[in-house]
Amino acid sequence: MKSFKLYSLDVVEDDASVEVPLVDGLILNKEDERSTWLLEAYTDLSLYDYFKKISEQDRDIIVEAVITKKENAPAYFQTKICSLTKFEKHISVLLEGKIRRNKSDYSELLLENLLQKGFEGPALLTEFRDKIKSKPKLKIKS
Repeated sequence: MKSFKLYSLDVVEDDASVEVPLVDGLILNKEDERSTWLLEAYTDLSLYDYFKKISEQDRDIIVEAVITKKENAPAYFQTKICSLTKFEKHISVLLEGKIRRNKSDYSELLLENLLQKGFEGPALLTEFRDKIKSKPKLKIKS
């Protein structure tokens, strides 16, 4: 098992993403036969109802996680909430899931996004270089 600092976390919805402001976070690669990952987000109490609703619906959610430091490319995980704990001022959300390797290459997702926006030729290259440095959030297809 390997553990890493969870630097940032967003829940990717259909047309938007919900930023989960982290007080602290941890991500574990269980290195088991099912390639399972655990993500724990210690976050603001105001998100309790949001996560409770998802948990009650027992639905999968796609999350975008940046691991260890801001400069790292985000990784996408297909997860389910396996634990939601309420504290006095914060909550702990424990997610279990698998990395989405087919959608996790940020460079590919960025290029696809820019092509869909109509960029081509030198303008595409310039925009790609700018965006790869700033790493804007991208919508992904489920």
